[in-house]
This record gives sequence, C-alpha cells and structure tokens, in this order.
Amino acid sequence: MEQNFLKEHNAKHVWHPMAHPAEMMANPPKIITEAEGVEVIDVDGRRLIDGVGGLWNVNLGYSCDPIKKAISDQLEKLPYYSIFRGTSTGPTIRLSEELSNWFKEDGLTKAFFTSGGSDSVETSLRLARQYHKIRGDKDRTKFLSLKKGYHGTHFGGASVNGNANFRRNYEPLMQGCFQIASPYTYRNPFDEEDPEKLSAFCIKALEDEINFQGPDTIAAFIMEPVLGAGGVIPPHKSFMPMVRKICDDHGILLIADEIITAFGRTGALTGSRLWGVKPDLMCIAKAITNGYFPFGAVMISSKVSDIFENDKSSFGSISHGYTYSGHPVGAAAALACLPEISKLKVQENAASRGDQLLKILEELKAKFEIIGDVRGQGLMTAMELVSDRKTKKPIDKETAGKVFEGAYNAGVLVRVSGPNVILSPPLIVTAEDVKKIGDALNEGLKLASN
Repeated sequence: MEQNFLKEHNAKHVWHPMAHPAEMMANPPKIITEAEGVEVIDVDGRRLIDGVGGLWNVNLGYSCDPIKKAISDQLEKLPYYSIFRGTSTGPTIRLSEELSNWFKEDGLTKAFFTSGGSDSVETSLRLARQYHKIRGDKDRTKFLSLKKGYHGTHFGGASVNGNANFRRNYEPLMQGCFQIASPYTYRNPFDEEDPEKLSAFCIKALEDEINFQGPDTIAAFIMEPVLGAGGVIPPHKSFMPMVRKICDDHGILLIADEIITAFGRTGALTGSRLWGVKPDLMCIAKAITNGYFPFGAVMISSKVSDIFENDKSSFGSISHGYTYSGHPVGAAAALACLPEISKLKVQENAASRGDQLLKILEELKAKFEIIGDVRGQGLMTAMELVSDRKTKKPIDKETAGKVFEGAYNAGVLVRVSGPNVILSPPLIVTAEDVKKIGDALNEGLKLASN
C-alpha cells in the first residue's frame, strides 16, 4: 500500500530543510498527503487545521480553484519560456502591469522576477550595490540589518540574517554586513520594555553604526516590516518611518523584505503600507501564487529604476537572473491569485482574526507559566516559551516539541522554532477555526507543562 511505502521510506532519502538529517531519521516528520480549505490531511487520514499556512504562504487556503485552473491552462498553452534578453511571455508582461498598479501606493513601479523569496533578497542586495555604482558611489557596498531578522538562505541573505542559527554553520559569510538590535521588547540589550522608547534606542544604535561604518560606504538597510521567522516581532509604529528618514538623510536605500508580510498577512496589503513607509525596493514571493507555484519578484521604485534606465554605461546592465525568472506558469498563477486577494479582502480578515488569536494567546499566558511572552500583528503571532519567567530562560527542545505533538493530536498543525510557537494560518480562517487553534494549543501546553 502507498501508505505503508511512505511511512517505511520517510526521511530515508530526503534531507529536510531546517532540520538535522539524523534527527529526521530518528523521529520521522509528519507526512501530509492532501489538503482542503484551511485543513491538511496526513497519511493516516487525520484532518488538521493548518496553523502554519504552509510556510506563511497559503493565504487563500488549499482550495482556490481559479489559481489551479490558471496553472493548468498555462501548462497547456506555454509551459515554459525564458525572459532573458530577447524574449518574453504574455503572462509575464500582464503580471508586471498588474503589479505596478498593485504596488502603486507603495511607490513601486517596476518588477524583476525571481523563483522565490531567497532569490528576491539576493536580487535586491545586488541591485542596491549596482544602483550606487551607476551613480558613481562605488564605496557603497555594505548592508545593515536587524538582529533576529530573517532574509533567506542564499549567501547574501544569510549574511544579512540576524540569527546565529542560520549563520554559524556556513561562516565565513559575505563581508560588509552588520546588524543592530531589533525592537524586541521581550529581549533587548537596553532592558527596555516600552515599545516606543525601545524603538528610539534602536534608532540611535542604527545612527551610531552608520556613523561608525561611514555613511558613504553603506548601500542599503534591509528589514522586515514585522519580523517573522525570528519570532514574530512587531515594531512600534514609529520604528520603520524613523528608519526611512535615516536612510534618506544618508543616501542609503531601504529594502523592505516582504516575503511574508505582503498580500495582507499583517492586516494591511503590505507591511510597509501598515507603517506608512515607501521603500526603495521590496522583496515579495510566497503568497503571490498562494504557494501553488514557486515565484517571486523585487518591486522597484522609480527613484531606483530611473537611475538604471537613464544610464548610458555598462554599469546599468543587469548581469543577473534565474532560469525561472518570470516563469509563465508562475505569472499566470499570480495573475489569478491577486484578484482573489482583492475579492476576499483578506487583509481585513487577517486583522480581525489576528486580534482574536492574540487575545486567546494572552488568555493562555495567564493560564500557563511556560509562556513567557505573546506577540502578534495580523495573522502573524507567536508564543515564546520559557522554563522560568523571571530569568526568561528558553524552554528545552523536547518540551517545546510536546506543544507541537499535543496540538497535532488535537487537530491543529503549529510550527515550533526554537522556544517559539509560531502561528500563521491561512488568511481565510474563520472565528471558529481560530477558536479550534486556541483549544489545540491548550492541549499542547498542558502536555508540555506536566
């Protein structure tokens, strides 16, 4: 039987991302075989609410038929062609026009297409350096970012990452990358719990680092409008606007990594828009195709695009790209996805259901000593688990795993990352779905607390 085959061969020949191969072989991962609506179905036929939303990307759930049909139709018409110099495809052209309208409010007018999020980050870093070279600022090669920030797995992205877990095993990384403290109220070097005051301290640290490095050596500052994989850290509303001003004052480009936050997850259609900021470059992927096809882009402001398009030297030539940049099937999927996002007004549901979920997490915190902190913005939420609230000592891996198992057995799939239980369900979840997530977490926390 297929079921027996899958269980017997689970983890034997696959190295899983973000996992130790030996651990996966010793404790094989859950096998997901089907999905419907906001639920996934495992190899044993158990139905679970997907509290992870795939990997922050299945915002419209697993039954969005317009996207599936668009993929199928495009496979019949033109399954692939390159958009390298000299050729293009219909879906790619139509999508670029659609995205220029979609991101007009963010001040972004042009698109460079990629295969996914890490590709988009890599592209943004390259374009930032190239922008300054065209302008004659050839010393502007450095990048600044936030500790706890996550920017993917390519060497460029890993180099600007602010979490040692994604860096240590691959060092030395790219030179010229420096991180400052993030506005993380639960843990920060300033021992400051007031979000607004902490933001001001972090901004001072940013200004200090810029002056230390030399403003004329810095190409860009890259940040997530709400930090995601680092533990869901929403900054104070003043933070990103202050970053924007500092970048403008020093001629530094601002890159918004919106791989997670674009397309409604924060309660706004983009995370930058949530804070009233227009970035120079924006990295997007994940929800642009609802996770149904690997696809991404860097959206580019006219401030940046004008420099490239008016250049008469070789520095303006983009010697960068991916075999699957602008893939016609991915572009067709995105073209079908964007109207669904608009029609369903998922950002509004993300805001209301996110408030509901955060309230549930606060109630669980009052009930379980194991919860040190809860955080959230829209349908990005996290519980940080500790073994001691006074010392904030993180919980051990085995105990955190019990929360996952307890919730799984209660019918909800959650994500455990270090001491954090991260929740990012599809943006179409109902109030009843959110209640079920809370009930399952209660079971997981009971198991971990015994």
